[in-house]
Amino acid sequence: MPSFVKERDYRENPFIVIWEVTRACALKCLHCRAEAQYTPDPRQLSFEEGKNLIDDVARMDRPLFVFTGGDPLMRSDLFRLAEYAIKEKGLPVSMTPSATPKVTRDAVRQAKEAGLSRWAFSLDGSCAEIHDHFRGTKGSYELTMRGIEYLQEMGIPIQVNSTVSRYNVHDLAVIAGKVKEMGAVLWSVFFLVPTGRGMQKDMISAEEHEAVMKWLCRLGSEMPYGIKATEAPHYRRVLMQEGGRAGEGEQAAALKRADLLGRAPKGVGDGDGFVFISHIGDVYPSGFLPVPCGNVREQSLVDIYRDSPVMQELRDKSRLKGKCGVCEFKELCGGSRARAYAVTGDYLESDPYCAYVPKACAAERQ
Repeated sequence: MPSFVKERDYRENPFIVIWEVTRACALKCLHCRAEAQYTPDPRQLSFEEGKNLIDDVARMDRPLFVFTGGDPLMRSDLFRLAEYAIKEKGLPVSMTPSATPKVTRDAVRQAKEAGLSRWAFSLDGSCAEIHDHFRGTKGSYELTMRGIEYLQEMGIPIQVNSTVSRYNVHDLAVIAGKVKEMGAVLWSVFFLVPTGRGMQKDMISAEEHEAVMKWLCRLGSEMPYGIKATEAPHYRRVLMQEGGRAGEGEQAAALKRADLLGRAPKGVGDGDGFVFISHIGDVYPSGFLPVPCGNVREQSLVDIYRDSPVMQELRDKSRLKGKCGVCEFKELCGGSRARAYAVTGDYLESDPYCAYVPKACAAERQ
């Protein structure tokens, strides 16, 4: 079993590392965490600094490594960095570029030659009207479909990322069908965090979160691809509850489905198995939890991840407050720390978009 899918101690090594290689991007997505800009920031990490960062990532038991942005394809040295990470350091590398004219057949060929493990495209609507509105750019849907065709031609595994919002919650079932049609290996369903350009008014309610997650549990037994929920740790609780109602055997099967495709054998959360490096080297628990923990220009990523007081707090579920603090699922779930921070200003507070009432709270009400 590859090192990135085996059980690991998240106090020492993350399961996944995300590097925002640039803030530059041609799109104007409504939910953009990065508040991307049209031109690269001159302060972004250089090629040599990027190699040093990759060296540090490899020292952490070779976690999954993702190039994100902005648009990673806005970096001219992107594929050189990918080749170094893959061929020199043995890292499993994925990439999440934007659907722009930079997604050419030649760019996809370079990704394949570099040894990219997976390419992820965002699809936030089953048609151009919905997707392009969310992405803030007319023609984005068409470019996404063209890019997926290139990936199919080259045989690169396809991941589809969809952000759930009030603009597309009614369209999710149709999106799920399109993901199947394109032969994707993974559908990553992201539950919006109101940070960057993302706004609380764009989010679905706590009850709708619960309903969508229950639907995803059922969908997982029907679709040939894996389903992953991002910034939704309560999906693990829902998955267990839904499996439990179906019987012990089906519960085990449901949990097995949740761990397909080199996914984490245990839950990953902000700062707890997950770490994010910005384009200028700032380290955060995730891209959606903007609490700085250090900078790789001044300190190694290894030391920041292991020793930062913020990271250590996030990994200690006994410090959780409110109903998350008394929830019987807090070790399995723990709530979205990024969403708690975005809404309350305290990353240890309860996830305000979880509808579940813990047994301890229910008992108090009686």
